[in-house]
Order: sequence, then C-alpha cells, then structure tokens
Amino acid sequence: MAVSTKSIVSDIIYNQIVANKTYLTTQFNTSKKTIGYFYLDDLLPEEMALECYKVFPKPDEMRCLKSLREYKYVSAQMDKHHELLEQVIYAFQDERIVKLIGEICEIKDLYADESLYAGGLSLMIKNNFLHPHLDNSHDSERSRWRVLNLLYYVAPDWELDNGGNLELWPDGPKQSPTVIESKFNRLVVMATHDKSWHSVNKVLKDVSRCCISNYYFSKSSLRETDRFHVTKFRGRPEDTFTNVILDIDANLRMLVRKVFKKGIRKNPHIYEKTIE
Repeated sequence: MAVSTKSIVSDIIYNQIVANKTYLTTQFNTSKKTIGYFYLDDLLPEEMALECYKVFPKPDEMRCLKSLREYKYVSAQMDKHHELLEQVIYAFQDERIVKLIGEICEIKDLYADESLYAGGLSLMIKNNFLHPHLDNSHDSERSRWRVLNLLYYVAPDWELDNGGNLELWPDGPKQSPTVIESKFNRLVVMATHDKSWHSVNKVLKDVSRCCISNYYFSKSSLRETDRFHVTKFRGRPEDTFTNVILDIDANLRMLVRKVFKKGIRKNPHIYEKTIE
C-alpha cells in the first residue's frame, strides 16, 4: 500500500518536534505567564517547503479581507488549491502531533479542527496588515475553546525588514510587541486566551507572505479569567482614532452574539467538503 503524502509529512513534523521537545518546552514555559509560544525552524525538508510556496494560490484565487481591522487574503476551501497544501495542513492534525504539542504546552484535552474554522491559508502582499487582536474564543459551535494557533511560513528568503512579521503583545496592545520573523520553513505555536494580543505588521516590500495555519481547541479554557468573546481588534499604540472605532465595532459584535449565540450568519471561512 502506498504511503500518503500526509503520512510522510506527519512523520517528518512529529520527528522534528520530538527531537527538539526540550528546547520547545523551555521556550513555551519561559513565555507562558504572558503569551505562551514556541517556534521551530527548518520544519520540513527545504524542497518540500519550497514546493508549498510554488503552489500557493494567488490573491485572485483567495478571499480578500479588507477593512480597518485587516487587509489580507485567505482560503479554507482546500479542494480549490493544490493537493500538497491540504496534505500539509492536515498533517498537523495527526493525533501524535496534537498530543505532543499538548505535552509541550501542558494541555491535556486538545483537539484539531477538521473544518479549518478560521484556519487554512493566508496570503499577505505589499501594504497588507493585521491589526492587534484577540482571536475569537471558541469554535464555530461555541462548544470548545480555541487554545493554540499554529502558523507555518513558506515564503523563501524572508527578511525581517520585509514587514509582515508576527507580533505578540505580552503587555497589551498599548505597549511594545515581541516580533517573530515570518521566516521560511518556520513553525510558530502560540497560546490563545483573553490576553494573547497579536498582529502582523504591514508588508513593506513587493513580496508574498504565505502562511499555512491550524487552530487547536480544548474543552477547557487556558485561563480561569477567559470568557467568551468575538474576535476583538485594536489599532496600533499610536492609532487613537482607530482604537475608538474598533472598540465600538467589537462591542456591537459582542452585543449581537449575546442575542444570537452562533451569530447572524455562518462564518464563510470554513472548509465545506464535497460529499460524494
């Protein structure tokens, strides 16, 4: 029986994480009092990571999200794109990998999300950005807590001064961020809770930032202080007017969710698989 690409990728990811488990655990433990995170470079063989970049969809093949909150291109409908990308995304959902990352982050009840709710593919080009925000606290059914965000970057020759880098705000969005470069072949895993403000600074050059992402969920929140919330955005520290507008926006959307538990409409960012 032929071994699937997903199984091959899963084995590689699993072995890489196992080989670096002590280092990754130290990274996470050092940061978990604020926003727990770790990152691992050279995750996949270089040729495989480059192939992911080569087959990554173009902006006109993705959904554009453009507002005061964000400007980027996304897709979760994986059957519209090259099969390699789907295989890599679902490799991260291998039970061994989910359990292993749970051990590193000390989360026992951890679940991958086959529907790719808010996950999948993300593309950012020049002038794209993602303002500081807290991720929606739950899955699409509000039955499980969103607790970990997995980001795998595949744009080669990435440089810090390209912009388009991940920012974590451990002291809140009014202070200074910790910048994590969107480096080629790098996996970043970060905790999501009611204090895990994060963003992507503006892409400054004519380059494409390509990211493959997954969320992991749990029956329990990471912190006792966590409460249900919609995705909440803020402006950058200097953007006073933007902060006022985005606060009003978040409060209005929270009010809607208090009346309509699952929202007025179904979130379109989900993998609608064809039933054969």
